[in-house]
Formats: sequence, structure tokens, C-alpha cells
Amino acid sequence: MSKGIVFDVKQMAVFDGPGIRTTVFLKGCPLRCQWCHNPEGLEVYPQLMVSYHACIHCGRCKMVCQHPDGCENCFDCVEMCPLRLRKIAGTVYTDEALAKILLKDREILEMNDGGITFSGGEPLMQAKFLLDVIDRLGGLHTAIETSGYCKEEVFVQVADRLDFIMMDLKLIDSERHRHFTGVDNQLILRNLEWLKRSRKPFVVRIPLIPGINDTEENLTATAKLLIGAESLQKVELLPYHQTAGAKYEMLGREYSPEFDPLRGVNTRKSCFESLGIPCTVL
Repeated sequence: MSKGIVFDVKQMAVFDGPGIRTTVFLKGCPLRCQWCHNPEGLEVYPQLMVSYHACIHCGRCKMVCQHPDGCENCFDCVEMCPLRLRKIAGTVYTDEALAKILLKDREILEMNDGGITFSGGEPLMQAKFLLDVIDRLGGLHTAIETSGYCKEEVFVQVADRLDFIMMDLKLIDSERHRHFTGVDNQLILRNLEWLKRSRKPFVVRIPLIPGINDTEENLTATAKLLIGAESLQKVELLPYHQTAGAKYEMLGREYSPEFDPLRGVNTRKSCFESLGIPCTVL
């Protein structure tokens, strides 16, 4: 039996793989994308999140705070808030306990050609836990949304056990990838090549960030990488959402990307369709 840490379980998801799904968001990510929509998924430990904008300043949280000079995530204040504005992002589960929760919806998921999707954060950071959970799902359809940033042996081990893969591709230029995500993309591109050679059904997802990767140059380079991938079902373009920075304040962090969050994105489907690659905008 293994343990993992999850920051959300979303039921009735319709954009996280085939059919209706339950999506498990695993905590921890090796990337630091400037546009990250789920900053509570970056670290591998539970964190305090506070909806400061609705706070009535009653002072009850301060009455029990043992670390007034800096939060140390003891969470003593969570139960004290009368408006429930404080919550813990991150719950530790055993693989058995999480699988038991997920299997409660087995009938409705299978009736709607769905299953379980593992997302994050980066779910491959908890590869053993993920595989142990899969072992307990009794053949229920499984999928993953991943950046592909991990050792090839880990990627192959997990991918072989899954039914469907959604792989994010941000930037093809390695220097720009490092600048905007904090890591080089060599591991990602290497795992993409394995995925292209495999017979595993997969989708490529591109989060479109205004002025960063929505250029014709980047999207054309991405499309060329996907030529000949027989099991690629389609490319999905995900336009940047202007509410992406809302959670940072709740974690006591500043959201200050190097791009204009208010600028519109270019959804250049033609870069893919001209090469015979199906492309949709979500």
C-alpha cells in the first residue's frame, strides 16, 4: 500500500478525456509555468489557502496562530474561520482509500464511456501511487494529463498501463521553454517521440498564452513534430483564461507573468489542419 497527496477530485468532468470522467488532481509539479492555473498543485505538501477578499477581520484565526511571522501550514486556523474562508489544499490518501472513492461512480462512468483521469500538478511525480491506484480500479478506463516531464522509463511504465494520454506541449524552442516554464524540454520531446511510436491513443494539448506560444512559428513547429503520429486523435488548443491568477493571492503569492493577461490569443488551427492534423479549440 502506498500514499499520495491529492488537492482535488472533480466529478462529472467532460473535457478530461473520453466520456464523463472523474479527474484526480495530484499535488506536485517540476515545472513553474508563468501561466499556471493551479498553483496549489505545484508543491508536494498540504498548503493553506485563504479567500482574503471575503474576510471580515474577526480575528479568530489570529487567536490560535502560533506562527504570526510566517505561516508554517499548521492549519490550526482553518476550523476557527466562521465563514469557512480557509481551507487545506492537499489531502493524503492511501491508494486503497482513493480507489474506493473513485469506484463509487463506476456505474455512471462506464455507462457514459468514461473513466478516471489523473491530472495535477504533474501526476507522474507520484508515479508509484498512481500505478497502485490503477491496480485497484478493476479495469476502469484510465487517462492522464501530463507535461511529459519525467525520465523515459517512468513515462513508459505509466503510459503502458493507461488507456488514453493527454500530453501538454507548451513551447518547442528549448530556451524559451526553459525561460517560461523553468525547465528544458528535452525530456518532454523524448517522451513525445516514444508516444508517437506507440499505439497508445493520445491527444496533444496546447495552452495558448498570449504573445508567448500562440505564434505561427511555435504552432507550426509543434504541428511538424506530430506528422505521422498514427495514434494521435487530435490537437486541442486551450486559450489562456484571464482568471488564471486568482488563486495566487489565496496562497500568499504574487501573480506577475511576463505577458499581458488581458491580451487575446491567436487560435491558429490552420497550422495543424494544413498538415492533416485534426484540431479543436476548447
